[in-house]
Amino acid sequence: MNDDTLHPETLAIRSGIHRTPFNEHGDAMYLTSSFVFDTAAQAAARFSGAEPGMIYARFTNPGVSAFEERLAALEGAERCVAFASGMAAILATVMGLMKAGEHIVASRSIFGSTVQLFNNIIGKFGIETTFVSPTDPEEWRNAVRPNTRLFFVESPSNPLTEVSDIAALAAIAREAGALLAVDNCFCTPILQKPLALGADIIIHSATKYIDGQGRVLGGAVLGSQALMEGVYTFLRTAGPTLSAFNAWVLFKGMETLELRMRQHSANALALATWLEAQPQVARVLYPGLPSHPQHALAMRQQTTGGGIVAFELRGGKEAAWRLIDATQIMSITANLGDVKTTITHPASTTHSRMTPEQRAAAGISDGLIRIAVGLEHVDDLKRDLLRGM
Repeated sequence: MNDDTLHPETLAIRSGIHRTPFNEHGDAMYLTSSFVFDTAAQAAARFSGAEPGMIYARFTNPGVSAFEERLAALEGAERCVAFASGMAAILATVMGLMKAGEHIVASRSIFGSTVQLFNNIIGKFGIETTFVSPTDPEEWRNAVRPNTRLFFVESPSNPLTEVSDIAALAAIAREAGALLAVDNCFCTPILQKPLALGADIIIHSATKYIDGQGRVLGGAVLGSQALMEGVYTFLRTAGPTLSAFNAWVLFKGMETLELRMRQHSANALALATWLEAQPQVARVLYPGLPSHPQHALAMRQQTTGGGIVAFELRGGKEAAWRLIDATQIMSITANLGDVKTTITHPASTTHSRMTPEQRAAAGISDGLIRIAVGLEHVDDLKRDLLRGM
């Protein structure tokens, strides 16, 4: 089911369902390593691609296909390819669509592991990355080289919630003959649809909001059939495969995605507004606040501000760690997108492998705290923060 007339709430519950002959009302899980064929000729046809069907669980599984179909329906994409994690999805995008000697332009405000992937792993294979401001399209234009193949951006960014002008970056990428990939993890297709804004590729860490309860890992890459064929070819050979069980959990997680994202956003706005009034807080970064530098752009691109709030405490690392250690409700973990509120100190966790100079360039100070606001009552979260302020 991929009906353009259906609302996201309906697509998240009804798309991707393919019942077995038992006609179950729930959703089947296919825990098998391989699939059998009726004849040797059918096996040959499946392996050659002449006949569609399941072959081997490294690259074909009905439950994984159902997850891919549902997420593609929500994003408005022709095809989705699922992976074992969000980082595997980013790796597959580069390895499946690029070659040695080509060039990436990336936002300098991206997840620390993505920086490490581009610099220390992909860089070893002759693909160079230039990092630029997420909010200045002219820096992207000026960074373009004749061999530039890919633009990569998170919007909103992790952890500062900087918002990039996706349509502007898409136009620059097209002029350069490059592809624009947008990590849509923070917004999900409920709050933002990058393909509709001109992007070529969407990347998800499904571990986050797509699951929504911190249970399993997963990732996804979405785009046109033609582009995704290259990404799928990498998956089929290299095998960074999403497991059948994880696919089932993520498939079910999407059923409540719209409801959760609406409440995450409402809670985050309430908490961010409250934080702005606290004297110990130097600044609050949340796209839904009028004080956010890209607030107007965010409200054009997104339906709400999302569930991530970043703020700087006066007193640097000592004050930040004291606040984090004093919390009793929030979970001290670097994961996000959970119904449980999580809190972390990016400079010493998610971005700790960056050099101090890289963190400074990205605006990640020692006093910065990131909260992924969950679904608890906001008043309880406020009281939890006050314990350490």
